Amino acid sequence: MELAESCFYAAKKWKELQMSSFHEKERRANEKQSKQPTDTVKDKEKTETHHESMKIFTKNPKRKFSTFFPKKKCFVFDRPVHRKKLAQLEKLHDEELDPEFVQQVADFCSYIFSNSKTKTLSGGIKVNGPRLESLVLTYVNAISSGDLPCMENAVLALAQIENSAAVQKAIAHYEQQMGQKVQLPTETLQELLDLHRDSEREAIEVFIRSSFKDVDHLFQKELAAQLEKKRDDFCKQNQEASSNRCSALLQDIFSPLEEEVKMGIYSKPGGYRLFIQKLQDLKKKYHEEPRKGIQAEEILQTYLKSKESMTDAILQTDQTLTEKEKEIEVERVKAESAQASAKMLQEIQRKNEQMMEQKERSYQEHLKQLTEKMERDRAQLLKEQERTLALKLQEQERLLKEGFQTESRKMQHEIQDLQKKMRQKRTCTIS
Repeated sequence: MELAESCFYAAKKWKELQMSSFHEKERRANEKQSKQPTDTVKDKEKTETHHESMKIFTKNPKRKFSTFFPKKKCFVFDRPVHRKKLAQLEKLHDEELDPEFVQQVADFCSYIFSNSKTKTLSGGIKVNGPRLESLVLTYVNAISSGDLPCMENAVLALAQIENSAAVQKAIAHYEQQMGQKVQLPTETLQELLDLHRDSEREAIEVFIRSSFKDVDHLFQKELAAQLEKKRDDFCKQNQEASSNRCSALLQDIFSPLEEEVKMGIYSKPGGYRLFIQKLQDLKKKYHEEPRKGIQAEEILQTYLKSKESMTDAILQTDQTLTEKEKEIEVERVKAESAQASAKMLQEIQRKNEQMMEQKERSYQEHLKQLTEKMERDRAQLLKEQERTLALKLQEQERLLKEGFQTESRKMQHEIQDLQKKMRQKRTCTIS
């Protein structure tokens, strides 16, 4: 179906939907009233209010249209085809339509494309294609089911969908950035945390741009929880990568020494000193290897501890050492092992402190970007209220000129309420 007939068809169907929905509501209300003669006061008030609104609209449609649409641009469309062909309208092509109608549609579309501003919700939220689709479906479904459509409910339902998608979009961005930047294992934990912090900041920015009406910041809290889990997963992967890398290095570097021990090369007078010298050389070679990661020292000490019995056996078989020298060497080895254990505990404590500092920085980053968003939203709301105020003042002036004194006084109350809200917004602070 071409553009022209689409416009006409959509308008026709929308009008039919509105009229059928209105009549259906009237029919249901009458049936309900006949079945339940003892309506509650609340039901009566709702019905009376609805009928009263319809009466006001019927009596003075121009007044109502002026209220809801203070700025108007009207278009008149001729019948697209002869009356007898209206039933086949969906099957007709543009060239079969009335040329004047086609031109009118072209003018209408040109005006819309050139002058219409992006539709927005309260807070300056732009309504793109997917958002409009969701709003229309929610609104039309409410009408079709006989309920009173509520735009606020439709917006909240849209917010649930959009904010959930915003969380997933932010997580996907984080994973992409980390996948591009991180090369495991990192030399230090801080190196990984710095990369996480940069990616996390960008992910929060993605979420902030895509989300709206995040009541109680539930979705941002969900994002924070998922980002924390992703960070912990990267830390675990980093630890595993470091352990695997270090274990492979130890196998390559120390396996020749173990073979020499098995061959009895160090089971001779003076063999212990030769063994210790070779052990120190191999430890130095291990420390010089790059990109061992955060598990380098722990894996080394675990390996050396597992070989203490081998070292002690070589010490005891060395006949050149006196018993006193052997005792001194045993104490030296114990002291060295204790010193290495203390160093490992300090490293673990330092890592824990780094993780706690990172958690605090993450919290502050979320708070910072949330505060900035709230400030932008507040400024946008004030801007919208100023625009609404200007329109209300124009409408009040028009009412006075046309002699609608009662409506003018009502409009004055609305203006005063709006001005009060604007003053409150200007003085509020974010804590």
